[in-house]
Amino acid sequence: MEKGKQLGKWAAALVSVTLLAGVLSACSGGNDSSAEKRVLRIGVLYGSADNESYTRQQYTDTYEYTHKNIDIEIVSAIDYNDTRFETPDPNGVVKQPDPYEEMTKMLTGDNPVDVIIFGYDYLKRLTQDNMLKQLDPLIAQDKFDIADYVPTVIDGIKTAGDNNIYALTPSFSSSALYYNKSMFTEAGVDFPTDGMTWDQVFDLARLVSKGDGEERQFGLTMNRWGSDAYSDLMTYSAPLGLKKWDDKLEKMTVNEPGWQAVWEKIAGIYKDHISPTQEDMQAFYNKLNQPNGDGSYYYNPIGNDLFLNGRVAMTIGEYNYTNEIKTTMDNASKIKDFKPFEWDVVTPPTHAEAPGVGNVYLSDLMGINANAQNADDAWDFIKFTNSKEWAELKSRSMTELSARQEFIKPRDGLNFNIKAFTTLKPIPPQSVDLNKQYMENPRLYEAEQPAYNLFQEVLQGTKTVPEALAAWETEGNKILTDIKNNPTGSGVGIAKPGIRY
Repeated sequence: MEKGKQLGKWAAALVSVTLLAGVLSACSGGNDSSAEKRVLRIGVLYGSADNESYTRQQYTDTYEYTHKNIDIEIVSAIDYNDTRFETPDPNGVVKQPDPYEEMTKMLTGDNPVDVIIFGYDYLKRLTQDNMLKQLDPLIAQDKFDIADYVPTVIDGIKTAGDNNIYALTPSFSSSALYYNKSMFTEAGVDFPTDGMTWDQVFDLARLVSKGDGEERQFGLTMNRWGSDAYSDLMTYSAPLGLKKWDDKLEKMTVNEPGWQAVWEKIAGIYKDHISPTQEDMQAFYNKLNQPNGDGSYYYNPIGNDLFLNGRVAMTIGEYNYTNEIKTTMDNASKIKDFKPFEWDVVTPPTHAEAPGVGNVYLSDLMGINANAQNADDAWDFIKFTNSKEWAELKSRSMTELSARQEFIKPRDGLNFNIKAFTTLKPIPPQSVDLNKQYMENPRLYEAEQPAYNLFQEVLQGTKTVPEALAAWETEGNKILTDIKNNPTGSGVGIAKPGIRY
């Protein structure tokens, strides 16, 4: 989320909220300014005193505006400033605070928070550790209407809560497969459809790819800017839940059929230039940056966006990309050599082994601390921020989608398959908390480092996939042994910035 843009949207929302104050107040029990002041403590994972205004604008100002008897305190589990001014470790190995451990301190300390705002990755663990109050009885008691919630949101919440609801969220973000209708029509290929598998999308991508060198048109990118092949491999494999090492961190688990199938598939679309390699991207950049006749360089307002530049037929993008495309099309006449095109979206491709699972993000989950000192106001706050009235106001945002289906509609005259963003479920949490593993073992990233260079060797044809995975297994096992014997010492791996976990 782009913080600057989001602040502007919420500032505008606060101006308009005066028109809705009466309705919003009514939906959560009224505004008794004569009642005794009460404190509602709301916890967030990361923050600091100097950026508290952002948290308040994002979550709490409107509630306080309509509830004069409530004072809200914002509490951060991890304060940015605690590490901001520290001298870097000379060995480059810094043990960061464990986010979950810090959250539990905030929930169980002498003065615990009442509400916790957190991301989906922590929901399963918080419920298993009995840190959250179950919301189902409160929803039933107050007849709080959740019937029109997007199924993917409620299903995702229940999946992590043993089929119970322990948190709610007013919004969510997700991705869809964008496609250039013009490129498909020119190639005589049928448009993509909802519910396609990765294999089906790869087959379509091959059919619409054409040309050579600087003129090459590609079938698919995992994002509109293009990326390195190893990052795409990690994105592609995420829903499959494949593990790189065993739960005890004693041996690598990469030299197995599941990983081999993933490596073969992604290597294939790069070797065949269905997706652009780094060399393909460089050729595109070189052409884009050719000087004009007078030696000056033409400014391209859409930059290196492969999809908008008409160089890729399909790309995966989040919901707010629809706004970027509309803005570009509206200003097409101002962009040199730009050719407007028709576009639409379908559901992102999924794996046959993990049907219905994809890139859905529930980053603003709100739950009640099981140890809350003010559980009644905590529930009132959650009802308020998840109400239909608040959803209508929230739906003005162009960066996220409302969790209530009623308010999910294309804006500004756009006409596209918006349901594509509301179909898939979040990737289920793994049995072991990967974030915790990395926090407790600062050098663990070294066991993944060999994979990057080995995958490049596969792309270059100097190693087969089985040979590369066997080498990764061997190198990774040595690193795991070294980490066990020397958990905080200097590593034996070769650093590769930007690797995804």
